[in-house]
Amino acid sequence: MYKWVLIGVLALALTGTAIWGMNERKEKNDIQMQAENNYQRSFHELTYRIDTLHDKIGGTLAMNSRDSLSPQLAEIWRLSSEAHTDVGQLPLALLPFEKTEKFLTNIGDFTYKTAVRDLEKEPLSEEEMQRLEKLHNQAGQIKDELRNVQNTVLGNNLHWSDVELALSDDEYDHSDNTIISSFQSVEDTTGGFSEEKNFNNGALPSSNEEHKFEGITGERINQKQAKKIAANAFNLNTISGIEGGKSGKGSDVPLYSLSYQKGGESGYADVSQKGGHLLTLMMQREREEPKLGLHDAQQKAEAFLKKQKLSNMEMVQSSQYDSVGIFFFVPVQDDVRIYADIVQVKVALDNGDILGLNARDYFMNHHERQLEKPKLTKTEAAEKLNKNVTVQETHLALIENDTHEETLVYEIMGTRNNDTYRIYVNANTGKEEEIEKQTTTEARFLQTT
Repeated sequence: MYKWVLIGVLALALTGTAIWGMNERKEKNDIQMQAENNYQRSFHELTYRIDTLHDKIGGTLAMNSRDSLSPQLAEIWRLSSEAHTDVGQLPLALLPFEKTEKFLTNIGDFTYKTAVRDLEKEPLSEEEMQRLEKLHNQAGQIKDELRNVQNTVLGNNLHWSDVELALSDDEYDHSDNTIISSFQSVEDTTGGFSEEKNFNNGALPSSNEEHKFEGITGERINQKQAKKIAANAFNLNTISGIEGGKSGKGSDVPLYSLSYQKGGESGYADVSQKGGHLLTLMMQREREEPKLGLHDAQQKAEAFLKKQKLSNMEMVQSSQYDSVGIFFFVPVQDDVRIYADIVQVKVALDNGDILGLNARDYFMNHHERQLEKPKLTKTEAAEKLNKNVTVQETHLALIENDTHEETLVYEIMGTRNNDTYRIYVNANTGKEEEIEKQTTTEARFLQTT
């Protein structure tokens, strides 16, 4: 009798120990996963900000209005500060990365001092323009190197937590770690840049104004209806396997957040509780080599938008990164492009699947506008540009200015040297409201082996 009791007690003890061990392992894995996600986010944000820095610096070279130049330089200063923060959140503390950080500091130093002075009384000198050109070229080189690292990390499914372990091991050969060696290549590229005085950057305050979602209409839907909408977007025949529910109290709009995973494929969608509008969609799966061109992929994107009842949309920009086509659409009212209501669609170029949708801006801002007639003609607007910019095409557009006021502009596509710029000129005053450097196709890097 006692023998069986003892066996039972031991069995319970072993079971309890096993459960405790599993819980400990799960907690450890959860912590590691959270750290890995933070590293991945910081790296991809760093890559994006260096991309944006390169474009913004290029934009200043094509800019003519001093009123627009100061805010543009201030924006570059802010981006360089944020890129500093991104670098600091990566597990690179033991890896020499000071040259790249110093490059970011040099950009901040230059743009800060230039943005805060009176450019009417003291405009940019020829020497400063040359320095800006040099910073633009350097940012382009670093951008390409970081894109190469990004392609390697994503293509080989590498983990940043392995970098942290490798850097803390003095006996580990760092050249054996792909991420470390790739970042060393970034550092070596930056090492060719001239040494300049250090400057302690501060973060520039910014505004991110949001308001009630004006474009969400219709009757409230239940969770089953939301799952059917998500299944349709995921291209599934059943709602079985779709998980999720209502968003929490902190959400800016009442949503159903839904996801599914099947084999190596996963999906995530946000569907509004009111009206059942698909606000966001993200799909992850292995992709093969591209078989579709951007034109065919654009037609897939347009058909998807019509399916979502987003009509009268015009494609304003497209690009390709690896085997994904990325398209931006805006609604058109009275031949005016409404940029506050922009929608982004991602299309797989191997088979035309929809991989992503971001329609939050559309549903936050969309409504019928009372549009005024422009005081300037498009010819008069073009005369306000830098004389080195060649005009290619012009459209009327409505954009938000720095104070979040919707402003009627001429959207002018222009070229300078081998670069293309989208320039927004106020249709009433002739002021350059904004300028963006365009990249039609992302560089495709060979995967490092």
